[in-house]
Amino acid sequence: MVLLHVVNLGASIRSVASGRAGAFLLLLSLPLVSFGQGRGGRARSDTYLDDLRNQGMTWTIAPAFKTDVFTFARLKHNFGGGFGYGFRASWAEDYPLADNMLSFRLQQITSVQVNPEPQVIDIAKDDLMLYPFVYLAGVENIHFGETEAAILRNYLLNGGFVMVDNFWGDAAWSNFAQQIKRVLPNHAPVELPIAHPIFHCVYDFKTKPQMPTAGVYRRFGIFYDPNRDYETMTHEPHYFAVSDDKGRVVMLICHNNHFGDGWEHEGDDPVYFHTISEGMAYPMFINILFYAMAH
Repeated sequence: MVLLHVVNLGASIRSVASGRAGAFLLLLSLPLVSFGQGRGGRARSDTYLDDLRNQGMTWTIAPAFKTDVFTFARLKHNFGGGFGYGFRASWAEDYPLADNMLSFRLQQITSVQVNPEPQVIDIAKDDLMLYPFVYLAGVENIHFGETEAAILRNYLLNGGFVMVDNFWGDAAWSNFAQQIKRVLPNHAPVELPIAHPIFHCVYDFKTKPQMPTAGVYRRFGIFYDPNRDYETMTHEPHYFAVSDDKGRVVMLICHNNHFGDGWEHEGDDPVYFHTISEGMAYPMFINILFYAMAH
């Protein structure tokens, strides 16, 4: 079921691609519009959806695309969170505003039809099999049980793709690498060089992009989280790919990165918007999405 869905959506993306994916982005040559949408001064309010509606950030799906849209799906897990996450579960950091902002921007600047209702899904339920592209965040303490590992393995080897985000430092990487070994014991993560097509397939990056946590960037002007253990792994961004037996990338691990903040906090200030959100967070996600669905 996943494989059929992936092939169908991938065909839709390829059908609008021309040359080097130019037509994939209908408005690729234009900026993302003026900064400041999505927050309306009420970042943590339950009424944030009213802010989106008041700013015209809603849309409907054409009937012909009702069953062939991209839905941003966030994978829920039960590990991590607490004080450092504002007492939320780690999977839920940046949720739901980041998910809605990303969906809106994809609908706005690409020719892909996007579901206006992002989804949160549970790894232990059949819902996972309905989404060819899944976002997994806050994984520094994650642990897959045998059943969860088997479900995720089946998903990945039957057409699914997982993007991993928002974890920093050596200990977090060591734990997640061990968990991936439980899922795909014969498929080790391989760090991608900047020459890899994923950094160039739509937007052309000269260096690997790094999305900082918004509060850290505002306070210190740096792109990495301080006070983490960067002894073995440097604080630079690391992009690791896990591939199946046929060489298809089934998981992209964005270590020392925080894409979710780049989407959620685009309205904080113009510098953050133009440097992080417009400059890296949205363009690199579009590259990842295009690469995942077109290969």
